Amino acid sequence: MEIVRPQSHRNLFSSNDAVSVPTIPLYRSAPPLEVRLEDFESFAIDRLRVLKGISDGLSRGKKPDEMEKLVEESWKVHMRHQHASEVLNKDIISHFVLRLVYCRTEDLRKWFLSMECALFRYRFRYRFRFLTTEAQRAIMDEFDLTCKAVNNVEFESIKEKLGQVARSMGQPSPTVDTIFYKVPFEEVPELVAGRKVFISQGYAYVAMNQVVSLVATLFRSQLSKTLILTNRKWTASIRDQEKHRLTPIVEALSSSYLGPDFSQPREYAEISLKDIDQVAKTSFPLCMRHLFDKLKEDHHLKHGGRMQLGLFLKGVGLNLDDALAFWRAEFSKKVGLEKFEKEYSYNIRHNYGKEGKRTDYTPYSCQKVISSTPGAGDQHGCPYRQFSEENLRAALSRMGVNSRAMEDVMDKVRNRHYQLACTLTFEALHGVACDAGINHPNQYFSDSQKILQPKKDSSA
Repeated sequence: MEIVRPQSHRNLFSSNDAVSVPTIPLYRSAPPLEVRLEDFESFAIDRLRVLKGISDGLSRGKKPDEMEKLVEESWKVHMRHQHASEVLNKDIISHFVLRLVYCRTEDLRKWFLSMECALFRYRFRYRFRFLTTEAQRAIMDEFDLTCKAVNNVEFESIKEKLGQVARSMGQPSPTVDTIFYKVPFEEVPELVAGRKVFISQGYAYVAMNQVVSLVATLFRSQLSKTLILTNRKWTASIRDQEKHRLTPIVEALSSSYLGPDFSQPREYAEISLKDIDQVAKTSFPLCMRHLFDKLKEDHHLKHGGRMQLGLFLKGVGLNLDDALAFWRAEFSKKVGLEKFEKEYSYNIRHNYGKEGKRTDYTPYSCQKVISSTPGAGDQHGCPYRQFSEENLRAALSRMGVNSRAMEDVMDKVRNRHYQLACTLTFEALHGVACDAGINHPNQYFSDSQKILQPKKDSSA
């Protein structure tokens, strides 16, 4: 792909070619087309929203049918294009951009490979089932599989065995019209492990309605290899050649936060100084509750903690005057009023865009909080990641999380699903499902207030 700045670019496929292209491409090679710099980033972000939705759904243990519905709906929302003819281009471009983004480390490759394979599997399964037998054959031919369909003579010789396997799964026996592919059994490990195929002399006989497993294995193998090759190209040439244009975008995308920035208070998210102690107990996420409690206890926080909590409070609606009064009241108990005004008040005004470059700083997202690396004496960061199990259990207990919910939270922590652990904490404390998941501390606060404020109003 060539990245350009012009305001138009040509379609990847002509109208005649598009007919023969499978609805779900295999992304074997980068397409020969020009891509606007704006599209390079925006297309990748849209696809990233889909992949992160899949990651969240899988972490939550959603069933295959639920995941299939989630993928289809997410794809329609995020991967649409104002010009229908450009939808396929957006699909292909976004994949190759993210391949470049996620080729750079082993952890990034592992995540991208897993999510792209899940996306491919669910999209393929959904589309494939609505095709005619002839159309299904045509799609399979597009994949250039080394295996061939079983002929009638061979089918008759193993018909009874195939019927036994089908009946064991509660399916009708195959007929002469049923298409089977004969493949080396190691190419369909999922079907073999589930005893869903007949195996003879090292070959598995895969029915047409099972080919998603075969094709997904092929897709995974190819993508795994190309990610390694892309990484070599990235380190050898692309990174340096594009250091002033693409490299900053590529390096930022893998850790980008995709939700609202909460730079301005949202509905139900405005607090005053007199409210802060109460809402801290009811609506602060654990990362902010911990900082708030430590500030009240020690009357001091190091720079990282002041930034994390201070920008959060700004995002929930604490105005500059109240923020200065809040920090002054706590810090002056330890460092004195004069030292506070001389050494700390400037940074608070700076965060509100009133000093220095007048930048209006935004609150930290979950991703930024989780990725921080607190040092000795620091209190900032994500408790689900940083705390020992004993300390985390104690903190959750103080918040009011019951023992059953706590075990679910700890299970997610052990599997390093920190945002999902926070989401389960929110659900346990508020008694409602949070299907979108928690992606930002200020989102936690805003969603909490939406639930609690109506209860206050009705009781009043």
